[in-house]
Amino acid sequence: MVRIRVLVVDDHRIFAESLAAALAAEPDVDVSAAGSGPAALRSLERAVAEGRRYDVLLVDADLGAGLGGGPAGAPGGAPAGIRPAVPVQEVGEDGLVDGISLVTGVRAAQPQVRVVVLAEKDDPRRAALALQAGASGWVAKDCSLSRLLSVIRGVLREETHLPPALLTGVLRELTAARKHRTESERLVESLTPREREVLRCMVAGLGRKAVAERLFLSPHTVRTHMQNVLGKLGVHSTLAAVALARRAGVGPADLAGDVVERGGQLA
Repeated sequence: MVRIRVLVVDDHRIFAESLAAALAAEPDVDVSAAGSGPAALRSLERAVAEGRRYDVLLVDADLGAGLGGGPAGAPGGAPAGIRPAVPVQEVGEDGLVDGISLVTGVRAAQPQVRVVVLAEKDDPRRAALALQAGASGWVAKDCSLSRLLSVIRGVLREETHLPPALLTGVLRELTAARKHRTESERLVESLTPREREVLRCMVAGLGRKAVAERLFLSPHTVRTHMQNVLGKLGVHSTLAAVALARRAGVGPADLAGDVVERGGQLA
């Protein structure tokens, strides 16, 4: 039997553990849970190191919006008599990561992982953002367990799943986003070759120190490049720069294959 490895990412403990317990009752599903974006990223990295990659992430659309109590139920409820739920990892000291940003980071680092966003309410704009970030589905948190399992198995067959009521709104949002792409491409073209390389590193999720080591630059020089990138793109944060870069079709730096020569010819 081919087993499906699922990671539930939700900072509402009761919901995450109930959902993990319900999924764990399925004979072909192995499930773990993480209580924050950073915890999820650590779980993914650890799984790769141990040779047991996850297949599907179930990510809370409102991840990081409010810690503490939350929905008490999970799709279908946790069946009686199953093994205890997998405990949720604690939120890390390295801060929170919202749901859409986590989708972007996961898909950039591990494109083979499918991501399904779990939402408390239908929101065409955010659903469109999730799809643009690389999610394969948007599912209501109060859906049935059988529906969720159908989506999990469907995204592994390269299917995209959206509630029917969201289709028109999502298509409208995606059409509007295409109009913005031309402007995003124009802004990216204003960057120097080195600034574009720094931007690709930002899309790959690298911090200032990692970018400096990769490009053989000083952290101060990288800081200047990053500030120039934000200024030229007209944004005020790395997340906004990454979102704009993705709209313009800028992919992440190839951390495995790219070779950057030492020297200043691109500076």
